[in-house]
Amino acid sequence: MSAVSSGAASTPAGGVDGLDAIMRRGGAALRRLMARTEEHLERVTAQAGTPLAVHANAMVAAGGKRLRPLLVLLAAASTGEAPDTAEGEERLVRAAVAVELVHSATLVHDDLIDGAPLRRGSPTVAAAAGRKTAIATGDLLFSRAFAQLALNEDGAQLEALSQASSALAEGELLQREDAYATHVPLDRYLRRCELKTAALFDAACRLGALTAGASAALADALGAFARRIGLAFQMLDDVLDVSGPVERTGKSRGTDLLDGTVTLPFILARAREPELAAVELRSLSGAREAEALCERIAATGALDEARECALTVVAEAKASLPGILPAGRSVLLGLVADAVVERYR
Repeated sequence: MSAVSSGAASTPAGGVDGLDAIMRRGGAALRRLMARTEEHLERVTAQAGTPLAVHANAMVAAGGKRLRPLLVLLAAASTGEAPDTAEGEERLVRAAVAVELVHSATLVHDDLIDGAPLRRGSPTVAAAAGRKTAIATGDLLFSRAFAQLALNEDGAQLEALSQASSALAEGELLQREDAYATHVPLDRYLRRCELKTAALFDAACRLGALTAGASAALADALGAFARRIGLAFQMLDDVLDVSGPVERTGKSRGTDLLDGTVTLPFILARAREPELAAVELRSLSGAREAEALCERIAATGALDEARECALTVVAEAKASLPGILPAGRSVLLGLVADAVVERYR
């Protein structure tokens, strides 16, 4: 796979100032649709009609980058057929909300599986209310996602989100199967990233295109672009787990390693220092030992190599845009690709 080929990727152009810059460039229409999406998210979870609504709403209200709903809106706009009627915009907002609800559901369940105490600076649902409530809250968020998208009355949209949701579950099972296995090969790691992260990015752009009435071929092409962005996003997130610092990530260095999750930096470091394959991750007794292992990984130069791998994937994604969209329509999607990288510099 080209993501792990030799040679440095170019630095992203544009010097974007994160997602805020995209919102400014997108103009009043994009800001309005994002504000409507945010309001709709809170309304859908607050009105769930069960005691679980308190936890679901708190999860959504805690914020986040909202990168996935942003991709829905930008993909729709990039087709040149973005809806300009009240009903058309409502359909688009519902699609954006559905993607974010699925993402939130996976976070609730991931926090439960990982035993994480905090999410976005607040106690996780599992930490605040227990295991059973966390399971049910995640299930509620999933169900609300599909209830929203069903209102659009489009089988292709439901199929896109369903396939992504199935991929998320498959990726989680694969990660659990690989727990503490220091011999995990690179292609299996990349497959995990495709399932657990990239698939929902793909669905976001695919849904935006479908909601705008674009062809299936254009929806497929935009989905493929977003899949690359999602892959790079996960690779860079895995670099941060090893590099830290805690004030930037909100968690101790090596949290994934403590959980038995072998990621790209370890895999690349293992190739440079074969003795790492003999490390018994189950024996790591806490944050101090995990940080020492992170230092050992960093000393091999694997972090720089992992970053370059991710930059290569982003460059491939951006290079695909001119063949997908007419001139001028790919600018904001290109800036999203840049923003993914800029967050980790």
